[in-house]
Amino acid sequence: RRPPPPQSPLEKVAAQEGLSLHQLSGKWFLVGMASRCSYLAEHSHQLEATTMTVTVLDGQSLAISTFRKLDRMCWEIRQHYLPAQAPGRFLLKGHRKSSKVDVVVGEANPSSFIILYYQKGRSISVKLYGRTSLVSDAVVDKFEQRVRAVGLSEDVTYYFPTYGFCDSADEFHILD
Repeated sequence: RRPPPPQSPLEKVAAQEGLSLHQLSGKWFLVGMASRCSYLAEHSHQLEATTMTVTVLDGQSLAISTFRKLDRMCWEIRQHYLPAQAPGRFLLKGHRKSSKVDVVVGEANPSSFIILYYQKGRSISVKLYGRTSLVSDAVVDKFEQRVRAVGLSEDVTYYFPTYGFCDSADEFHILD
């Protein structure tokens, strides 16, 4: 008999309980991110201020619009988070089967912050969003504890600029 497949890191992450999706609606600022992504490591000196707008579509799925600069142009990236097997868990489907991303709302206080986990394949990343571009030290501490709990460390944790945000993108700079 083969041993069972190893548990994915995301299976150990509890989703925030009692969360109404409508509480997540609105604008969020990307404050920090922990990831072993090599691109992030190589370009961490070029991080751009990033915002995300969340719209609840049918009471279950989320339309996400992310605004960030690339080559000094504002881009909008549109994504659709589909409901997964449990509340607070979502699936982001890519064009290929291998490009699906599991998303978990790990912790949220809808008036101030949200911690999201993303897993693609075996790799996991954690993002901290705030209702403003600055969050309290207590929230940053919570984020850093969550990062360590999934085996990531400070050397792969990056904090984003608190200025230079995009609010919109023209029709030629939208990625669906």
